[in-house]
Amino acid sequence: MNADKRKIYRVAELTRLIKIILENEVGELWVEGEISNLRRPASGHWYFTLKDENSQVAAVMFRGSQAEARCELKDGIQARLFGRISVYEKSGQYQIIARRAEPAGDGALQAAFEALKKKLAGEGLFDQSRKKPIPLLPRHIGVVTSPSGAAIHDILNIIARRFSNLHVALFPVRVQGEGAAAEIAAAIDFFNAQGEMDVLIVGRGGGSLEDLRAFNEEMTARAVARSSIPVISAVGHETDFTICDFAADLRAPTPSAAAELVIGRKADFEAALDNLSRRLQRTAREHAQILRARLSAAGNSYVFREPGNIARQMHERLAHIASRLEHALRNTLREKLQTVDEFNLRLGHAAVDLARARKAGLQRLETLMKSMNPLAVLERGYSITCLPNGRILKSAAQTRPGERLTTRLAGGIVESDVAACRLDGSNPDD
Repeated sequence: MNADKRKIYRVAELTRLIKIILENEVGELWVEGEISNLRRPASGHWYFTLKDENSQVAAVMFRGSQAEARCELKDGIQARLFGRISVYEKSGQYQIIARRAEPAGDGALQAAFEALKKKLAGEGLFDQSRKKPIPLLPRHIGVVTSPSGAAIHDILNIIARRFSNLHVALFPVRVQGEGAAAEIAAAIDFFNAQGEMDVLIVGRGGGSLEDLRAFNEEMTARAVARSSIPVISAVGHETDFTICDFAADLRAPTPSAAAELVIGRKADFEAALDNLSRRLQRTAREHAQILRARLSAAGNSYVFREPGNIARQMHERLAHIASRLEHALRNTLREKLQTVDEFNLRLGHAAVDLARARKAGLQRLETLMKSMNPLAVLERGYSITCLPNGRILKSAAQTRPGERLTTRLAGGIVESDVAACRLDGSNPDD
């Protein structure tokens, strides 16, 4: 072999070539096997091995995909993984990068069923206090099931036989397989958003645990639990129990039984109505007899036998009340007038006393004013002498001989000239 024509790969090139071939040729697929060597490092990703009796493959489920794990991954369980095949180039190992995981085999499905049932029961989704009553005679019935299954035919046949004029609305969905649970939940939400149905029947015919899987999904149970419209779960046969049954307001063992539960037989309703009618008529007759007896007793009473006496007694009583009222008014008026008279008398006396006091005060004031009048002093022989400039002369030192003085007397005015001036105690010859 010519060494120059040989294609020599480096290890990394070979690994890259294998990676490209695997990813392009195999792509995404489902793989079933037993989980082993599960590791959960701090990164949050899950690393494990999927194996069977003859082989094994490395697997990883990144943290962003773990919400799609419909079972608890742990060593020893059978699981189905959906993802793509790839190669981890550093080690040269191929692995499956899982985007979805679900239990495999009836044992695993039953374990997942029990785990989900325990979880939802712990949240109170199955509590009796949440159950809504089923209407006695609903007029609008919503059905969530397959349009081609036997369940819808059984439901329609029974409803048509019992009450053919009821409104039945079918929301067709897949009842098994991938995506069935999402369609069932969406149908329940749709009917609730429309708000036109009185009750919902959610169900399908019987099947294996795998076939009933959509009714054991968490999203189906939560859609049933949050429905404001009462829901009847009718899944499988009488011995089949699903998570949907526990979340529903009423469980029917079969779809046919659901139709019988939601609509009673017309003959039963008619019989019940006849019974109620008879009871109502009997009760009405008994009440009529009681009323007639009471009317007869009232007719024989004193009131109805002597109505004139009653009226006369009432008239006399009214007259007596009027007389007492008039007498009371007169007494009250007389007392009020007497009070007014007394008040006027006391007021007159007070006015007279006040006038007398005022008059005495005026007289005292007049006497005082008279005593302070200068003219009254002059009457007693005194006089007032003024200098030429009008000032009152109080001392001989204020004047000089020859000066003209004016003297005011009680009986007139005297003008005089000063002949001499002498102070008290001085010699006239000085």
